[in-house]
Amino acid sequence: MTVEPPAPDGHAMESSSNGSGNGRSPRRPAMADVAARAGVSHQTVSRVLNGSPRVAPETRERVVQAIRELGYRRNVAARALVTARSATLGVITTSSVLYGPTSTLVAVEEAAREQGWFTSVATIGSYDAESVDHVLEHFMSQAVEGVVVIAPQDDVGRAVDAFDAPIPVVLIAARESAVARTIPLAVDQGVGAGLAVGHLLDLGHESVLHVAGPQDWFDARQRVAGWRAALTERGAPVPEPVVADWSAGRGYDVGRELAERIAAGDGPTAVFAANDQLALGLARAFWEAGLRVPEDVSLVGFDDVQGADQFIPPLTTVRQPFAELGRRSVELLFDAVAGKSPSGALIAPELVVRASTAPPRS
Repeated sequence: MTVEPPAPDGHAMESSSNGSGNGRSPRRPAMADVAARAGVSHQTVSRVLNGSPRVAPETRERVVQAIRELGYRRNVAARALVTARSATLGVITTSSVLYGPTSTLVAVEEAAREQGWFTSVATIGSYDAESVDHVLEHFMSQAVEGVVVIAPQDDVGRAVDAFDAPIPVVLIAARESAVARTIPLAVDQGVGAGLAVGHLLDLGHESVLHVAGPQDWFDARQRVAGWRAALTERGAPVPEPVVADWSAGRGYDVGRELAERIAAGDGPTAVFAANDQLALGLARAFWEAGLRVPEDVSLVGFDDVQGADQFIPPLTTVRQPFAELGRRSVELLFDAVAGKSPSGALIAPELVVRASTAPPRS
């Protein structure tokens, strides 16, 4: 679905001087000039600029050609003055370079740009209420029309909860409960964990060990909950999860410990790692110990990072639909800006089965 921003172009604020013999600089081409050159209406030019599908391909090409010939550039500042609308969204994210938050940020920015909106991004390293308040107040001064907060951790969520923003806020967080003043959105982490566990149990494994992410992260807790629920529902034993961080290095350390147990006949036949980096470290430790994946132990990750299909063996993992997450966050904000009352959403992940899983040895 393509949603047009609720603000027309601000070309009326541009200078009307033509620069002919009066010492004034030539005026910038306006939207009306593009419309005249292309032989279309002002509204049609606006639709083309905003990426609307309601324009015939040949008409769109004429407008694009006119824009190129005239060197037209949209005057965003003027539009904001005329309409009191900035067509800008604020995005708050952590300074983490981890795959999930980074992919979510890219997806939100791309989705906003496709709809003709700009994004103003603020990364924060400290998640206390004062830091978040400072960023949100800065966004208010920029007249952003809504804010997307990528909040993977408890303290980010608490800081946002404490700020009573006068504009819509979409909170991307797989938290256990929503807060009334924000619009919740997340990939369903519990469903994703259930897909991983169900796949391994269907292969014939009696149980599945979970190497979990840090428990102050919403996603990590929801993956633990989904793993535990899936085992319980199937009547399988529920071992104590191994709590780690998100790094391949920590996965390697855990893998070395597990390899000793597996070699002694006391280890798991299947492991579900909370992300693909942990799975990578586990796989290396198993290989160094002479264990084969999946013959000796099956391995499932989470995220489907770029290159997961190039692991040795290619990694079975849970794919998060980040592009869909970005699109839905922008749609929810647009609805809220338009005066609607969006209720948020949970987006389903997908299990990608590759060669790192197989039935246990009989």
